Amino acid sequence: MAAYRRSQSGGRRILIVSYHRVVSDFTGELQRSIPGLLISQETFRRHLEEAHASGFELASLGDAVDVMAGQRTAKKDLFVVTFDDGYRDVYRYAYPVLKQMGVPAITYLPTAFINTDKRFNHDRLFHLLRCVQERKFRPDYDTMPTPSVQLLGPILTGRKTVSAALDDFIGEHPTRVLTGIIDSLEQQLGGGADLVPEQGDVMNWDEVRQMARDGFEFGAHTLGHTVLTLEPTEVVEKEIVESKETIEREVGVQVKDFAYCNGWYSDEMIRVLKKHGFRSGVTTEDLPNRVGGDPFALKRKVMWENFSLGMMGDYSSTLTVCQFDDCFGVLGINHPVLGHRPHLLVQTSGTANVLVQEAAAAEAALAKATPVDVVDVTTPVIVTEPRVAQGTAGAQVVVAPNVALAPEAAQPEELQ
Repeated sequence: MAAYRRSQSGGRRILIVSYHRVVSDFTGELQRSIPGLLISQETFRRHLEEAHASGFELASLGDAVDVMAGQRTAKKDLFVVTFDDGYRDVYRYAYPVLKQMGVPAITYLPTAFINTDKRFNHDRLFHLLRCVQERKFRPDYDTMPTPSVQLLGPILTGRKTVSAALDDFIGEHPTRVLTGIIDSLEQQLGGGADLVPEQGDVMNWDEVRQMARDGFEFGAHTLGHTVLTLEPTEVVEKEIVESKETIEREVGVQVKDFAYCNGWYSDEMIRVLKKHGFRSGVTTEDLPNRVGGDPFALKRKVMWENFSLGMMGDYSSTLTVCQFDDCFGVLGINHPVLGHRPHLLVQTSGTANVLVQEAAAAEAALAKATPVDVVDVTTPVIVTEPRVAQGTAGAQVVVAPNVALAPEAAQPEELQ
């Protein structure tokens, strides 16, 4: 299977793996954190050992980009280690292992969180939702953002786990909806320090600089860990450019690489990255990278502890190697979630919200959520309907009374 993937990839496999939090006590941390973000220090070390034993060269992201571009010939398949979000766990437990083993790695930083006590929205929401469950609390939806029921309903009825519901919801709703739900839940639950998770702290700049001095690379991951396909162009520019400039100013290194939050990206985002001198963008699409492929749509395999647990619940070397060799993908068992999305440019017009898509999509796919109006615009026009008082051209306009409905309506079915 490895040989088959190597042939498919143009002669060399380029496996980019993604981690989030490397922890010392996985079982303990599992009780209070999003499971899919966690891997124990010991399992992480074993991953690096397994990759080396399987014949991979543990390479830098720059090496991988060069091989894909044909600027370098690799003697072995490449294995690239990446971390998203800049959790302090990476500094505490991954950095010593990487340094000891001489393995390069890149960490993507959402810079507005570095050097602060802030927690990510996904960690805050996970913690609050667990509090809701533990207290058997019934939220008052009338005082919350309209989409709240889409998040809380499946959890409180037992149809989804907290982590599964949260993962689906974050990918479909912009940051302002998430913060609105967080604020409402905190208020309804009575406030207090116990509503903010203790875990999930991020690095400070001194820790980042120490890793950089040891040769570890850093890339941009927006300012506020924002899913940019749900934001207008001015927000995309600000989040990308200022995150890059902040790292360069604080660490004194050139930032060339970007990680898309939630793995979602668009043609508009790629345009902005190229404009500002980036060389790559990484997704969370679990697909093979190909020599000659697009460096702004790099595929990554997201790994966590349970991907290496055998039938008896202990570490399985065989299963780990199967993950790295993409056996489940070759056999058609995996169903990767595609990260490329139409870009939704949100603009407010009166009492409604207008979303202009960068590319046309089938009307059947756009009619998923109601009430919405879909207007196909093929030539420059001025829309006189008061809810859409704006000139548009060559795009589709989705009008919804609630901004949370519009992004869902505009998602092609096959990408849900």
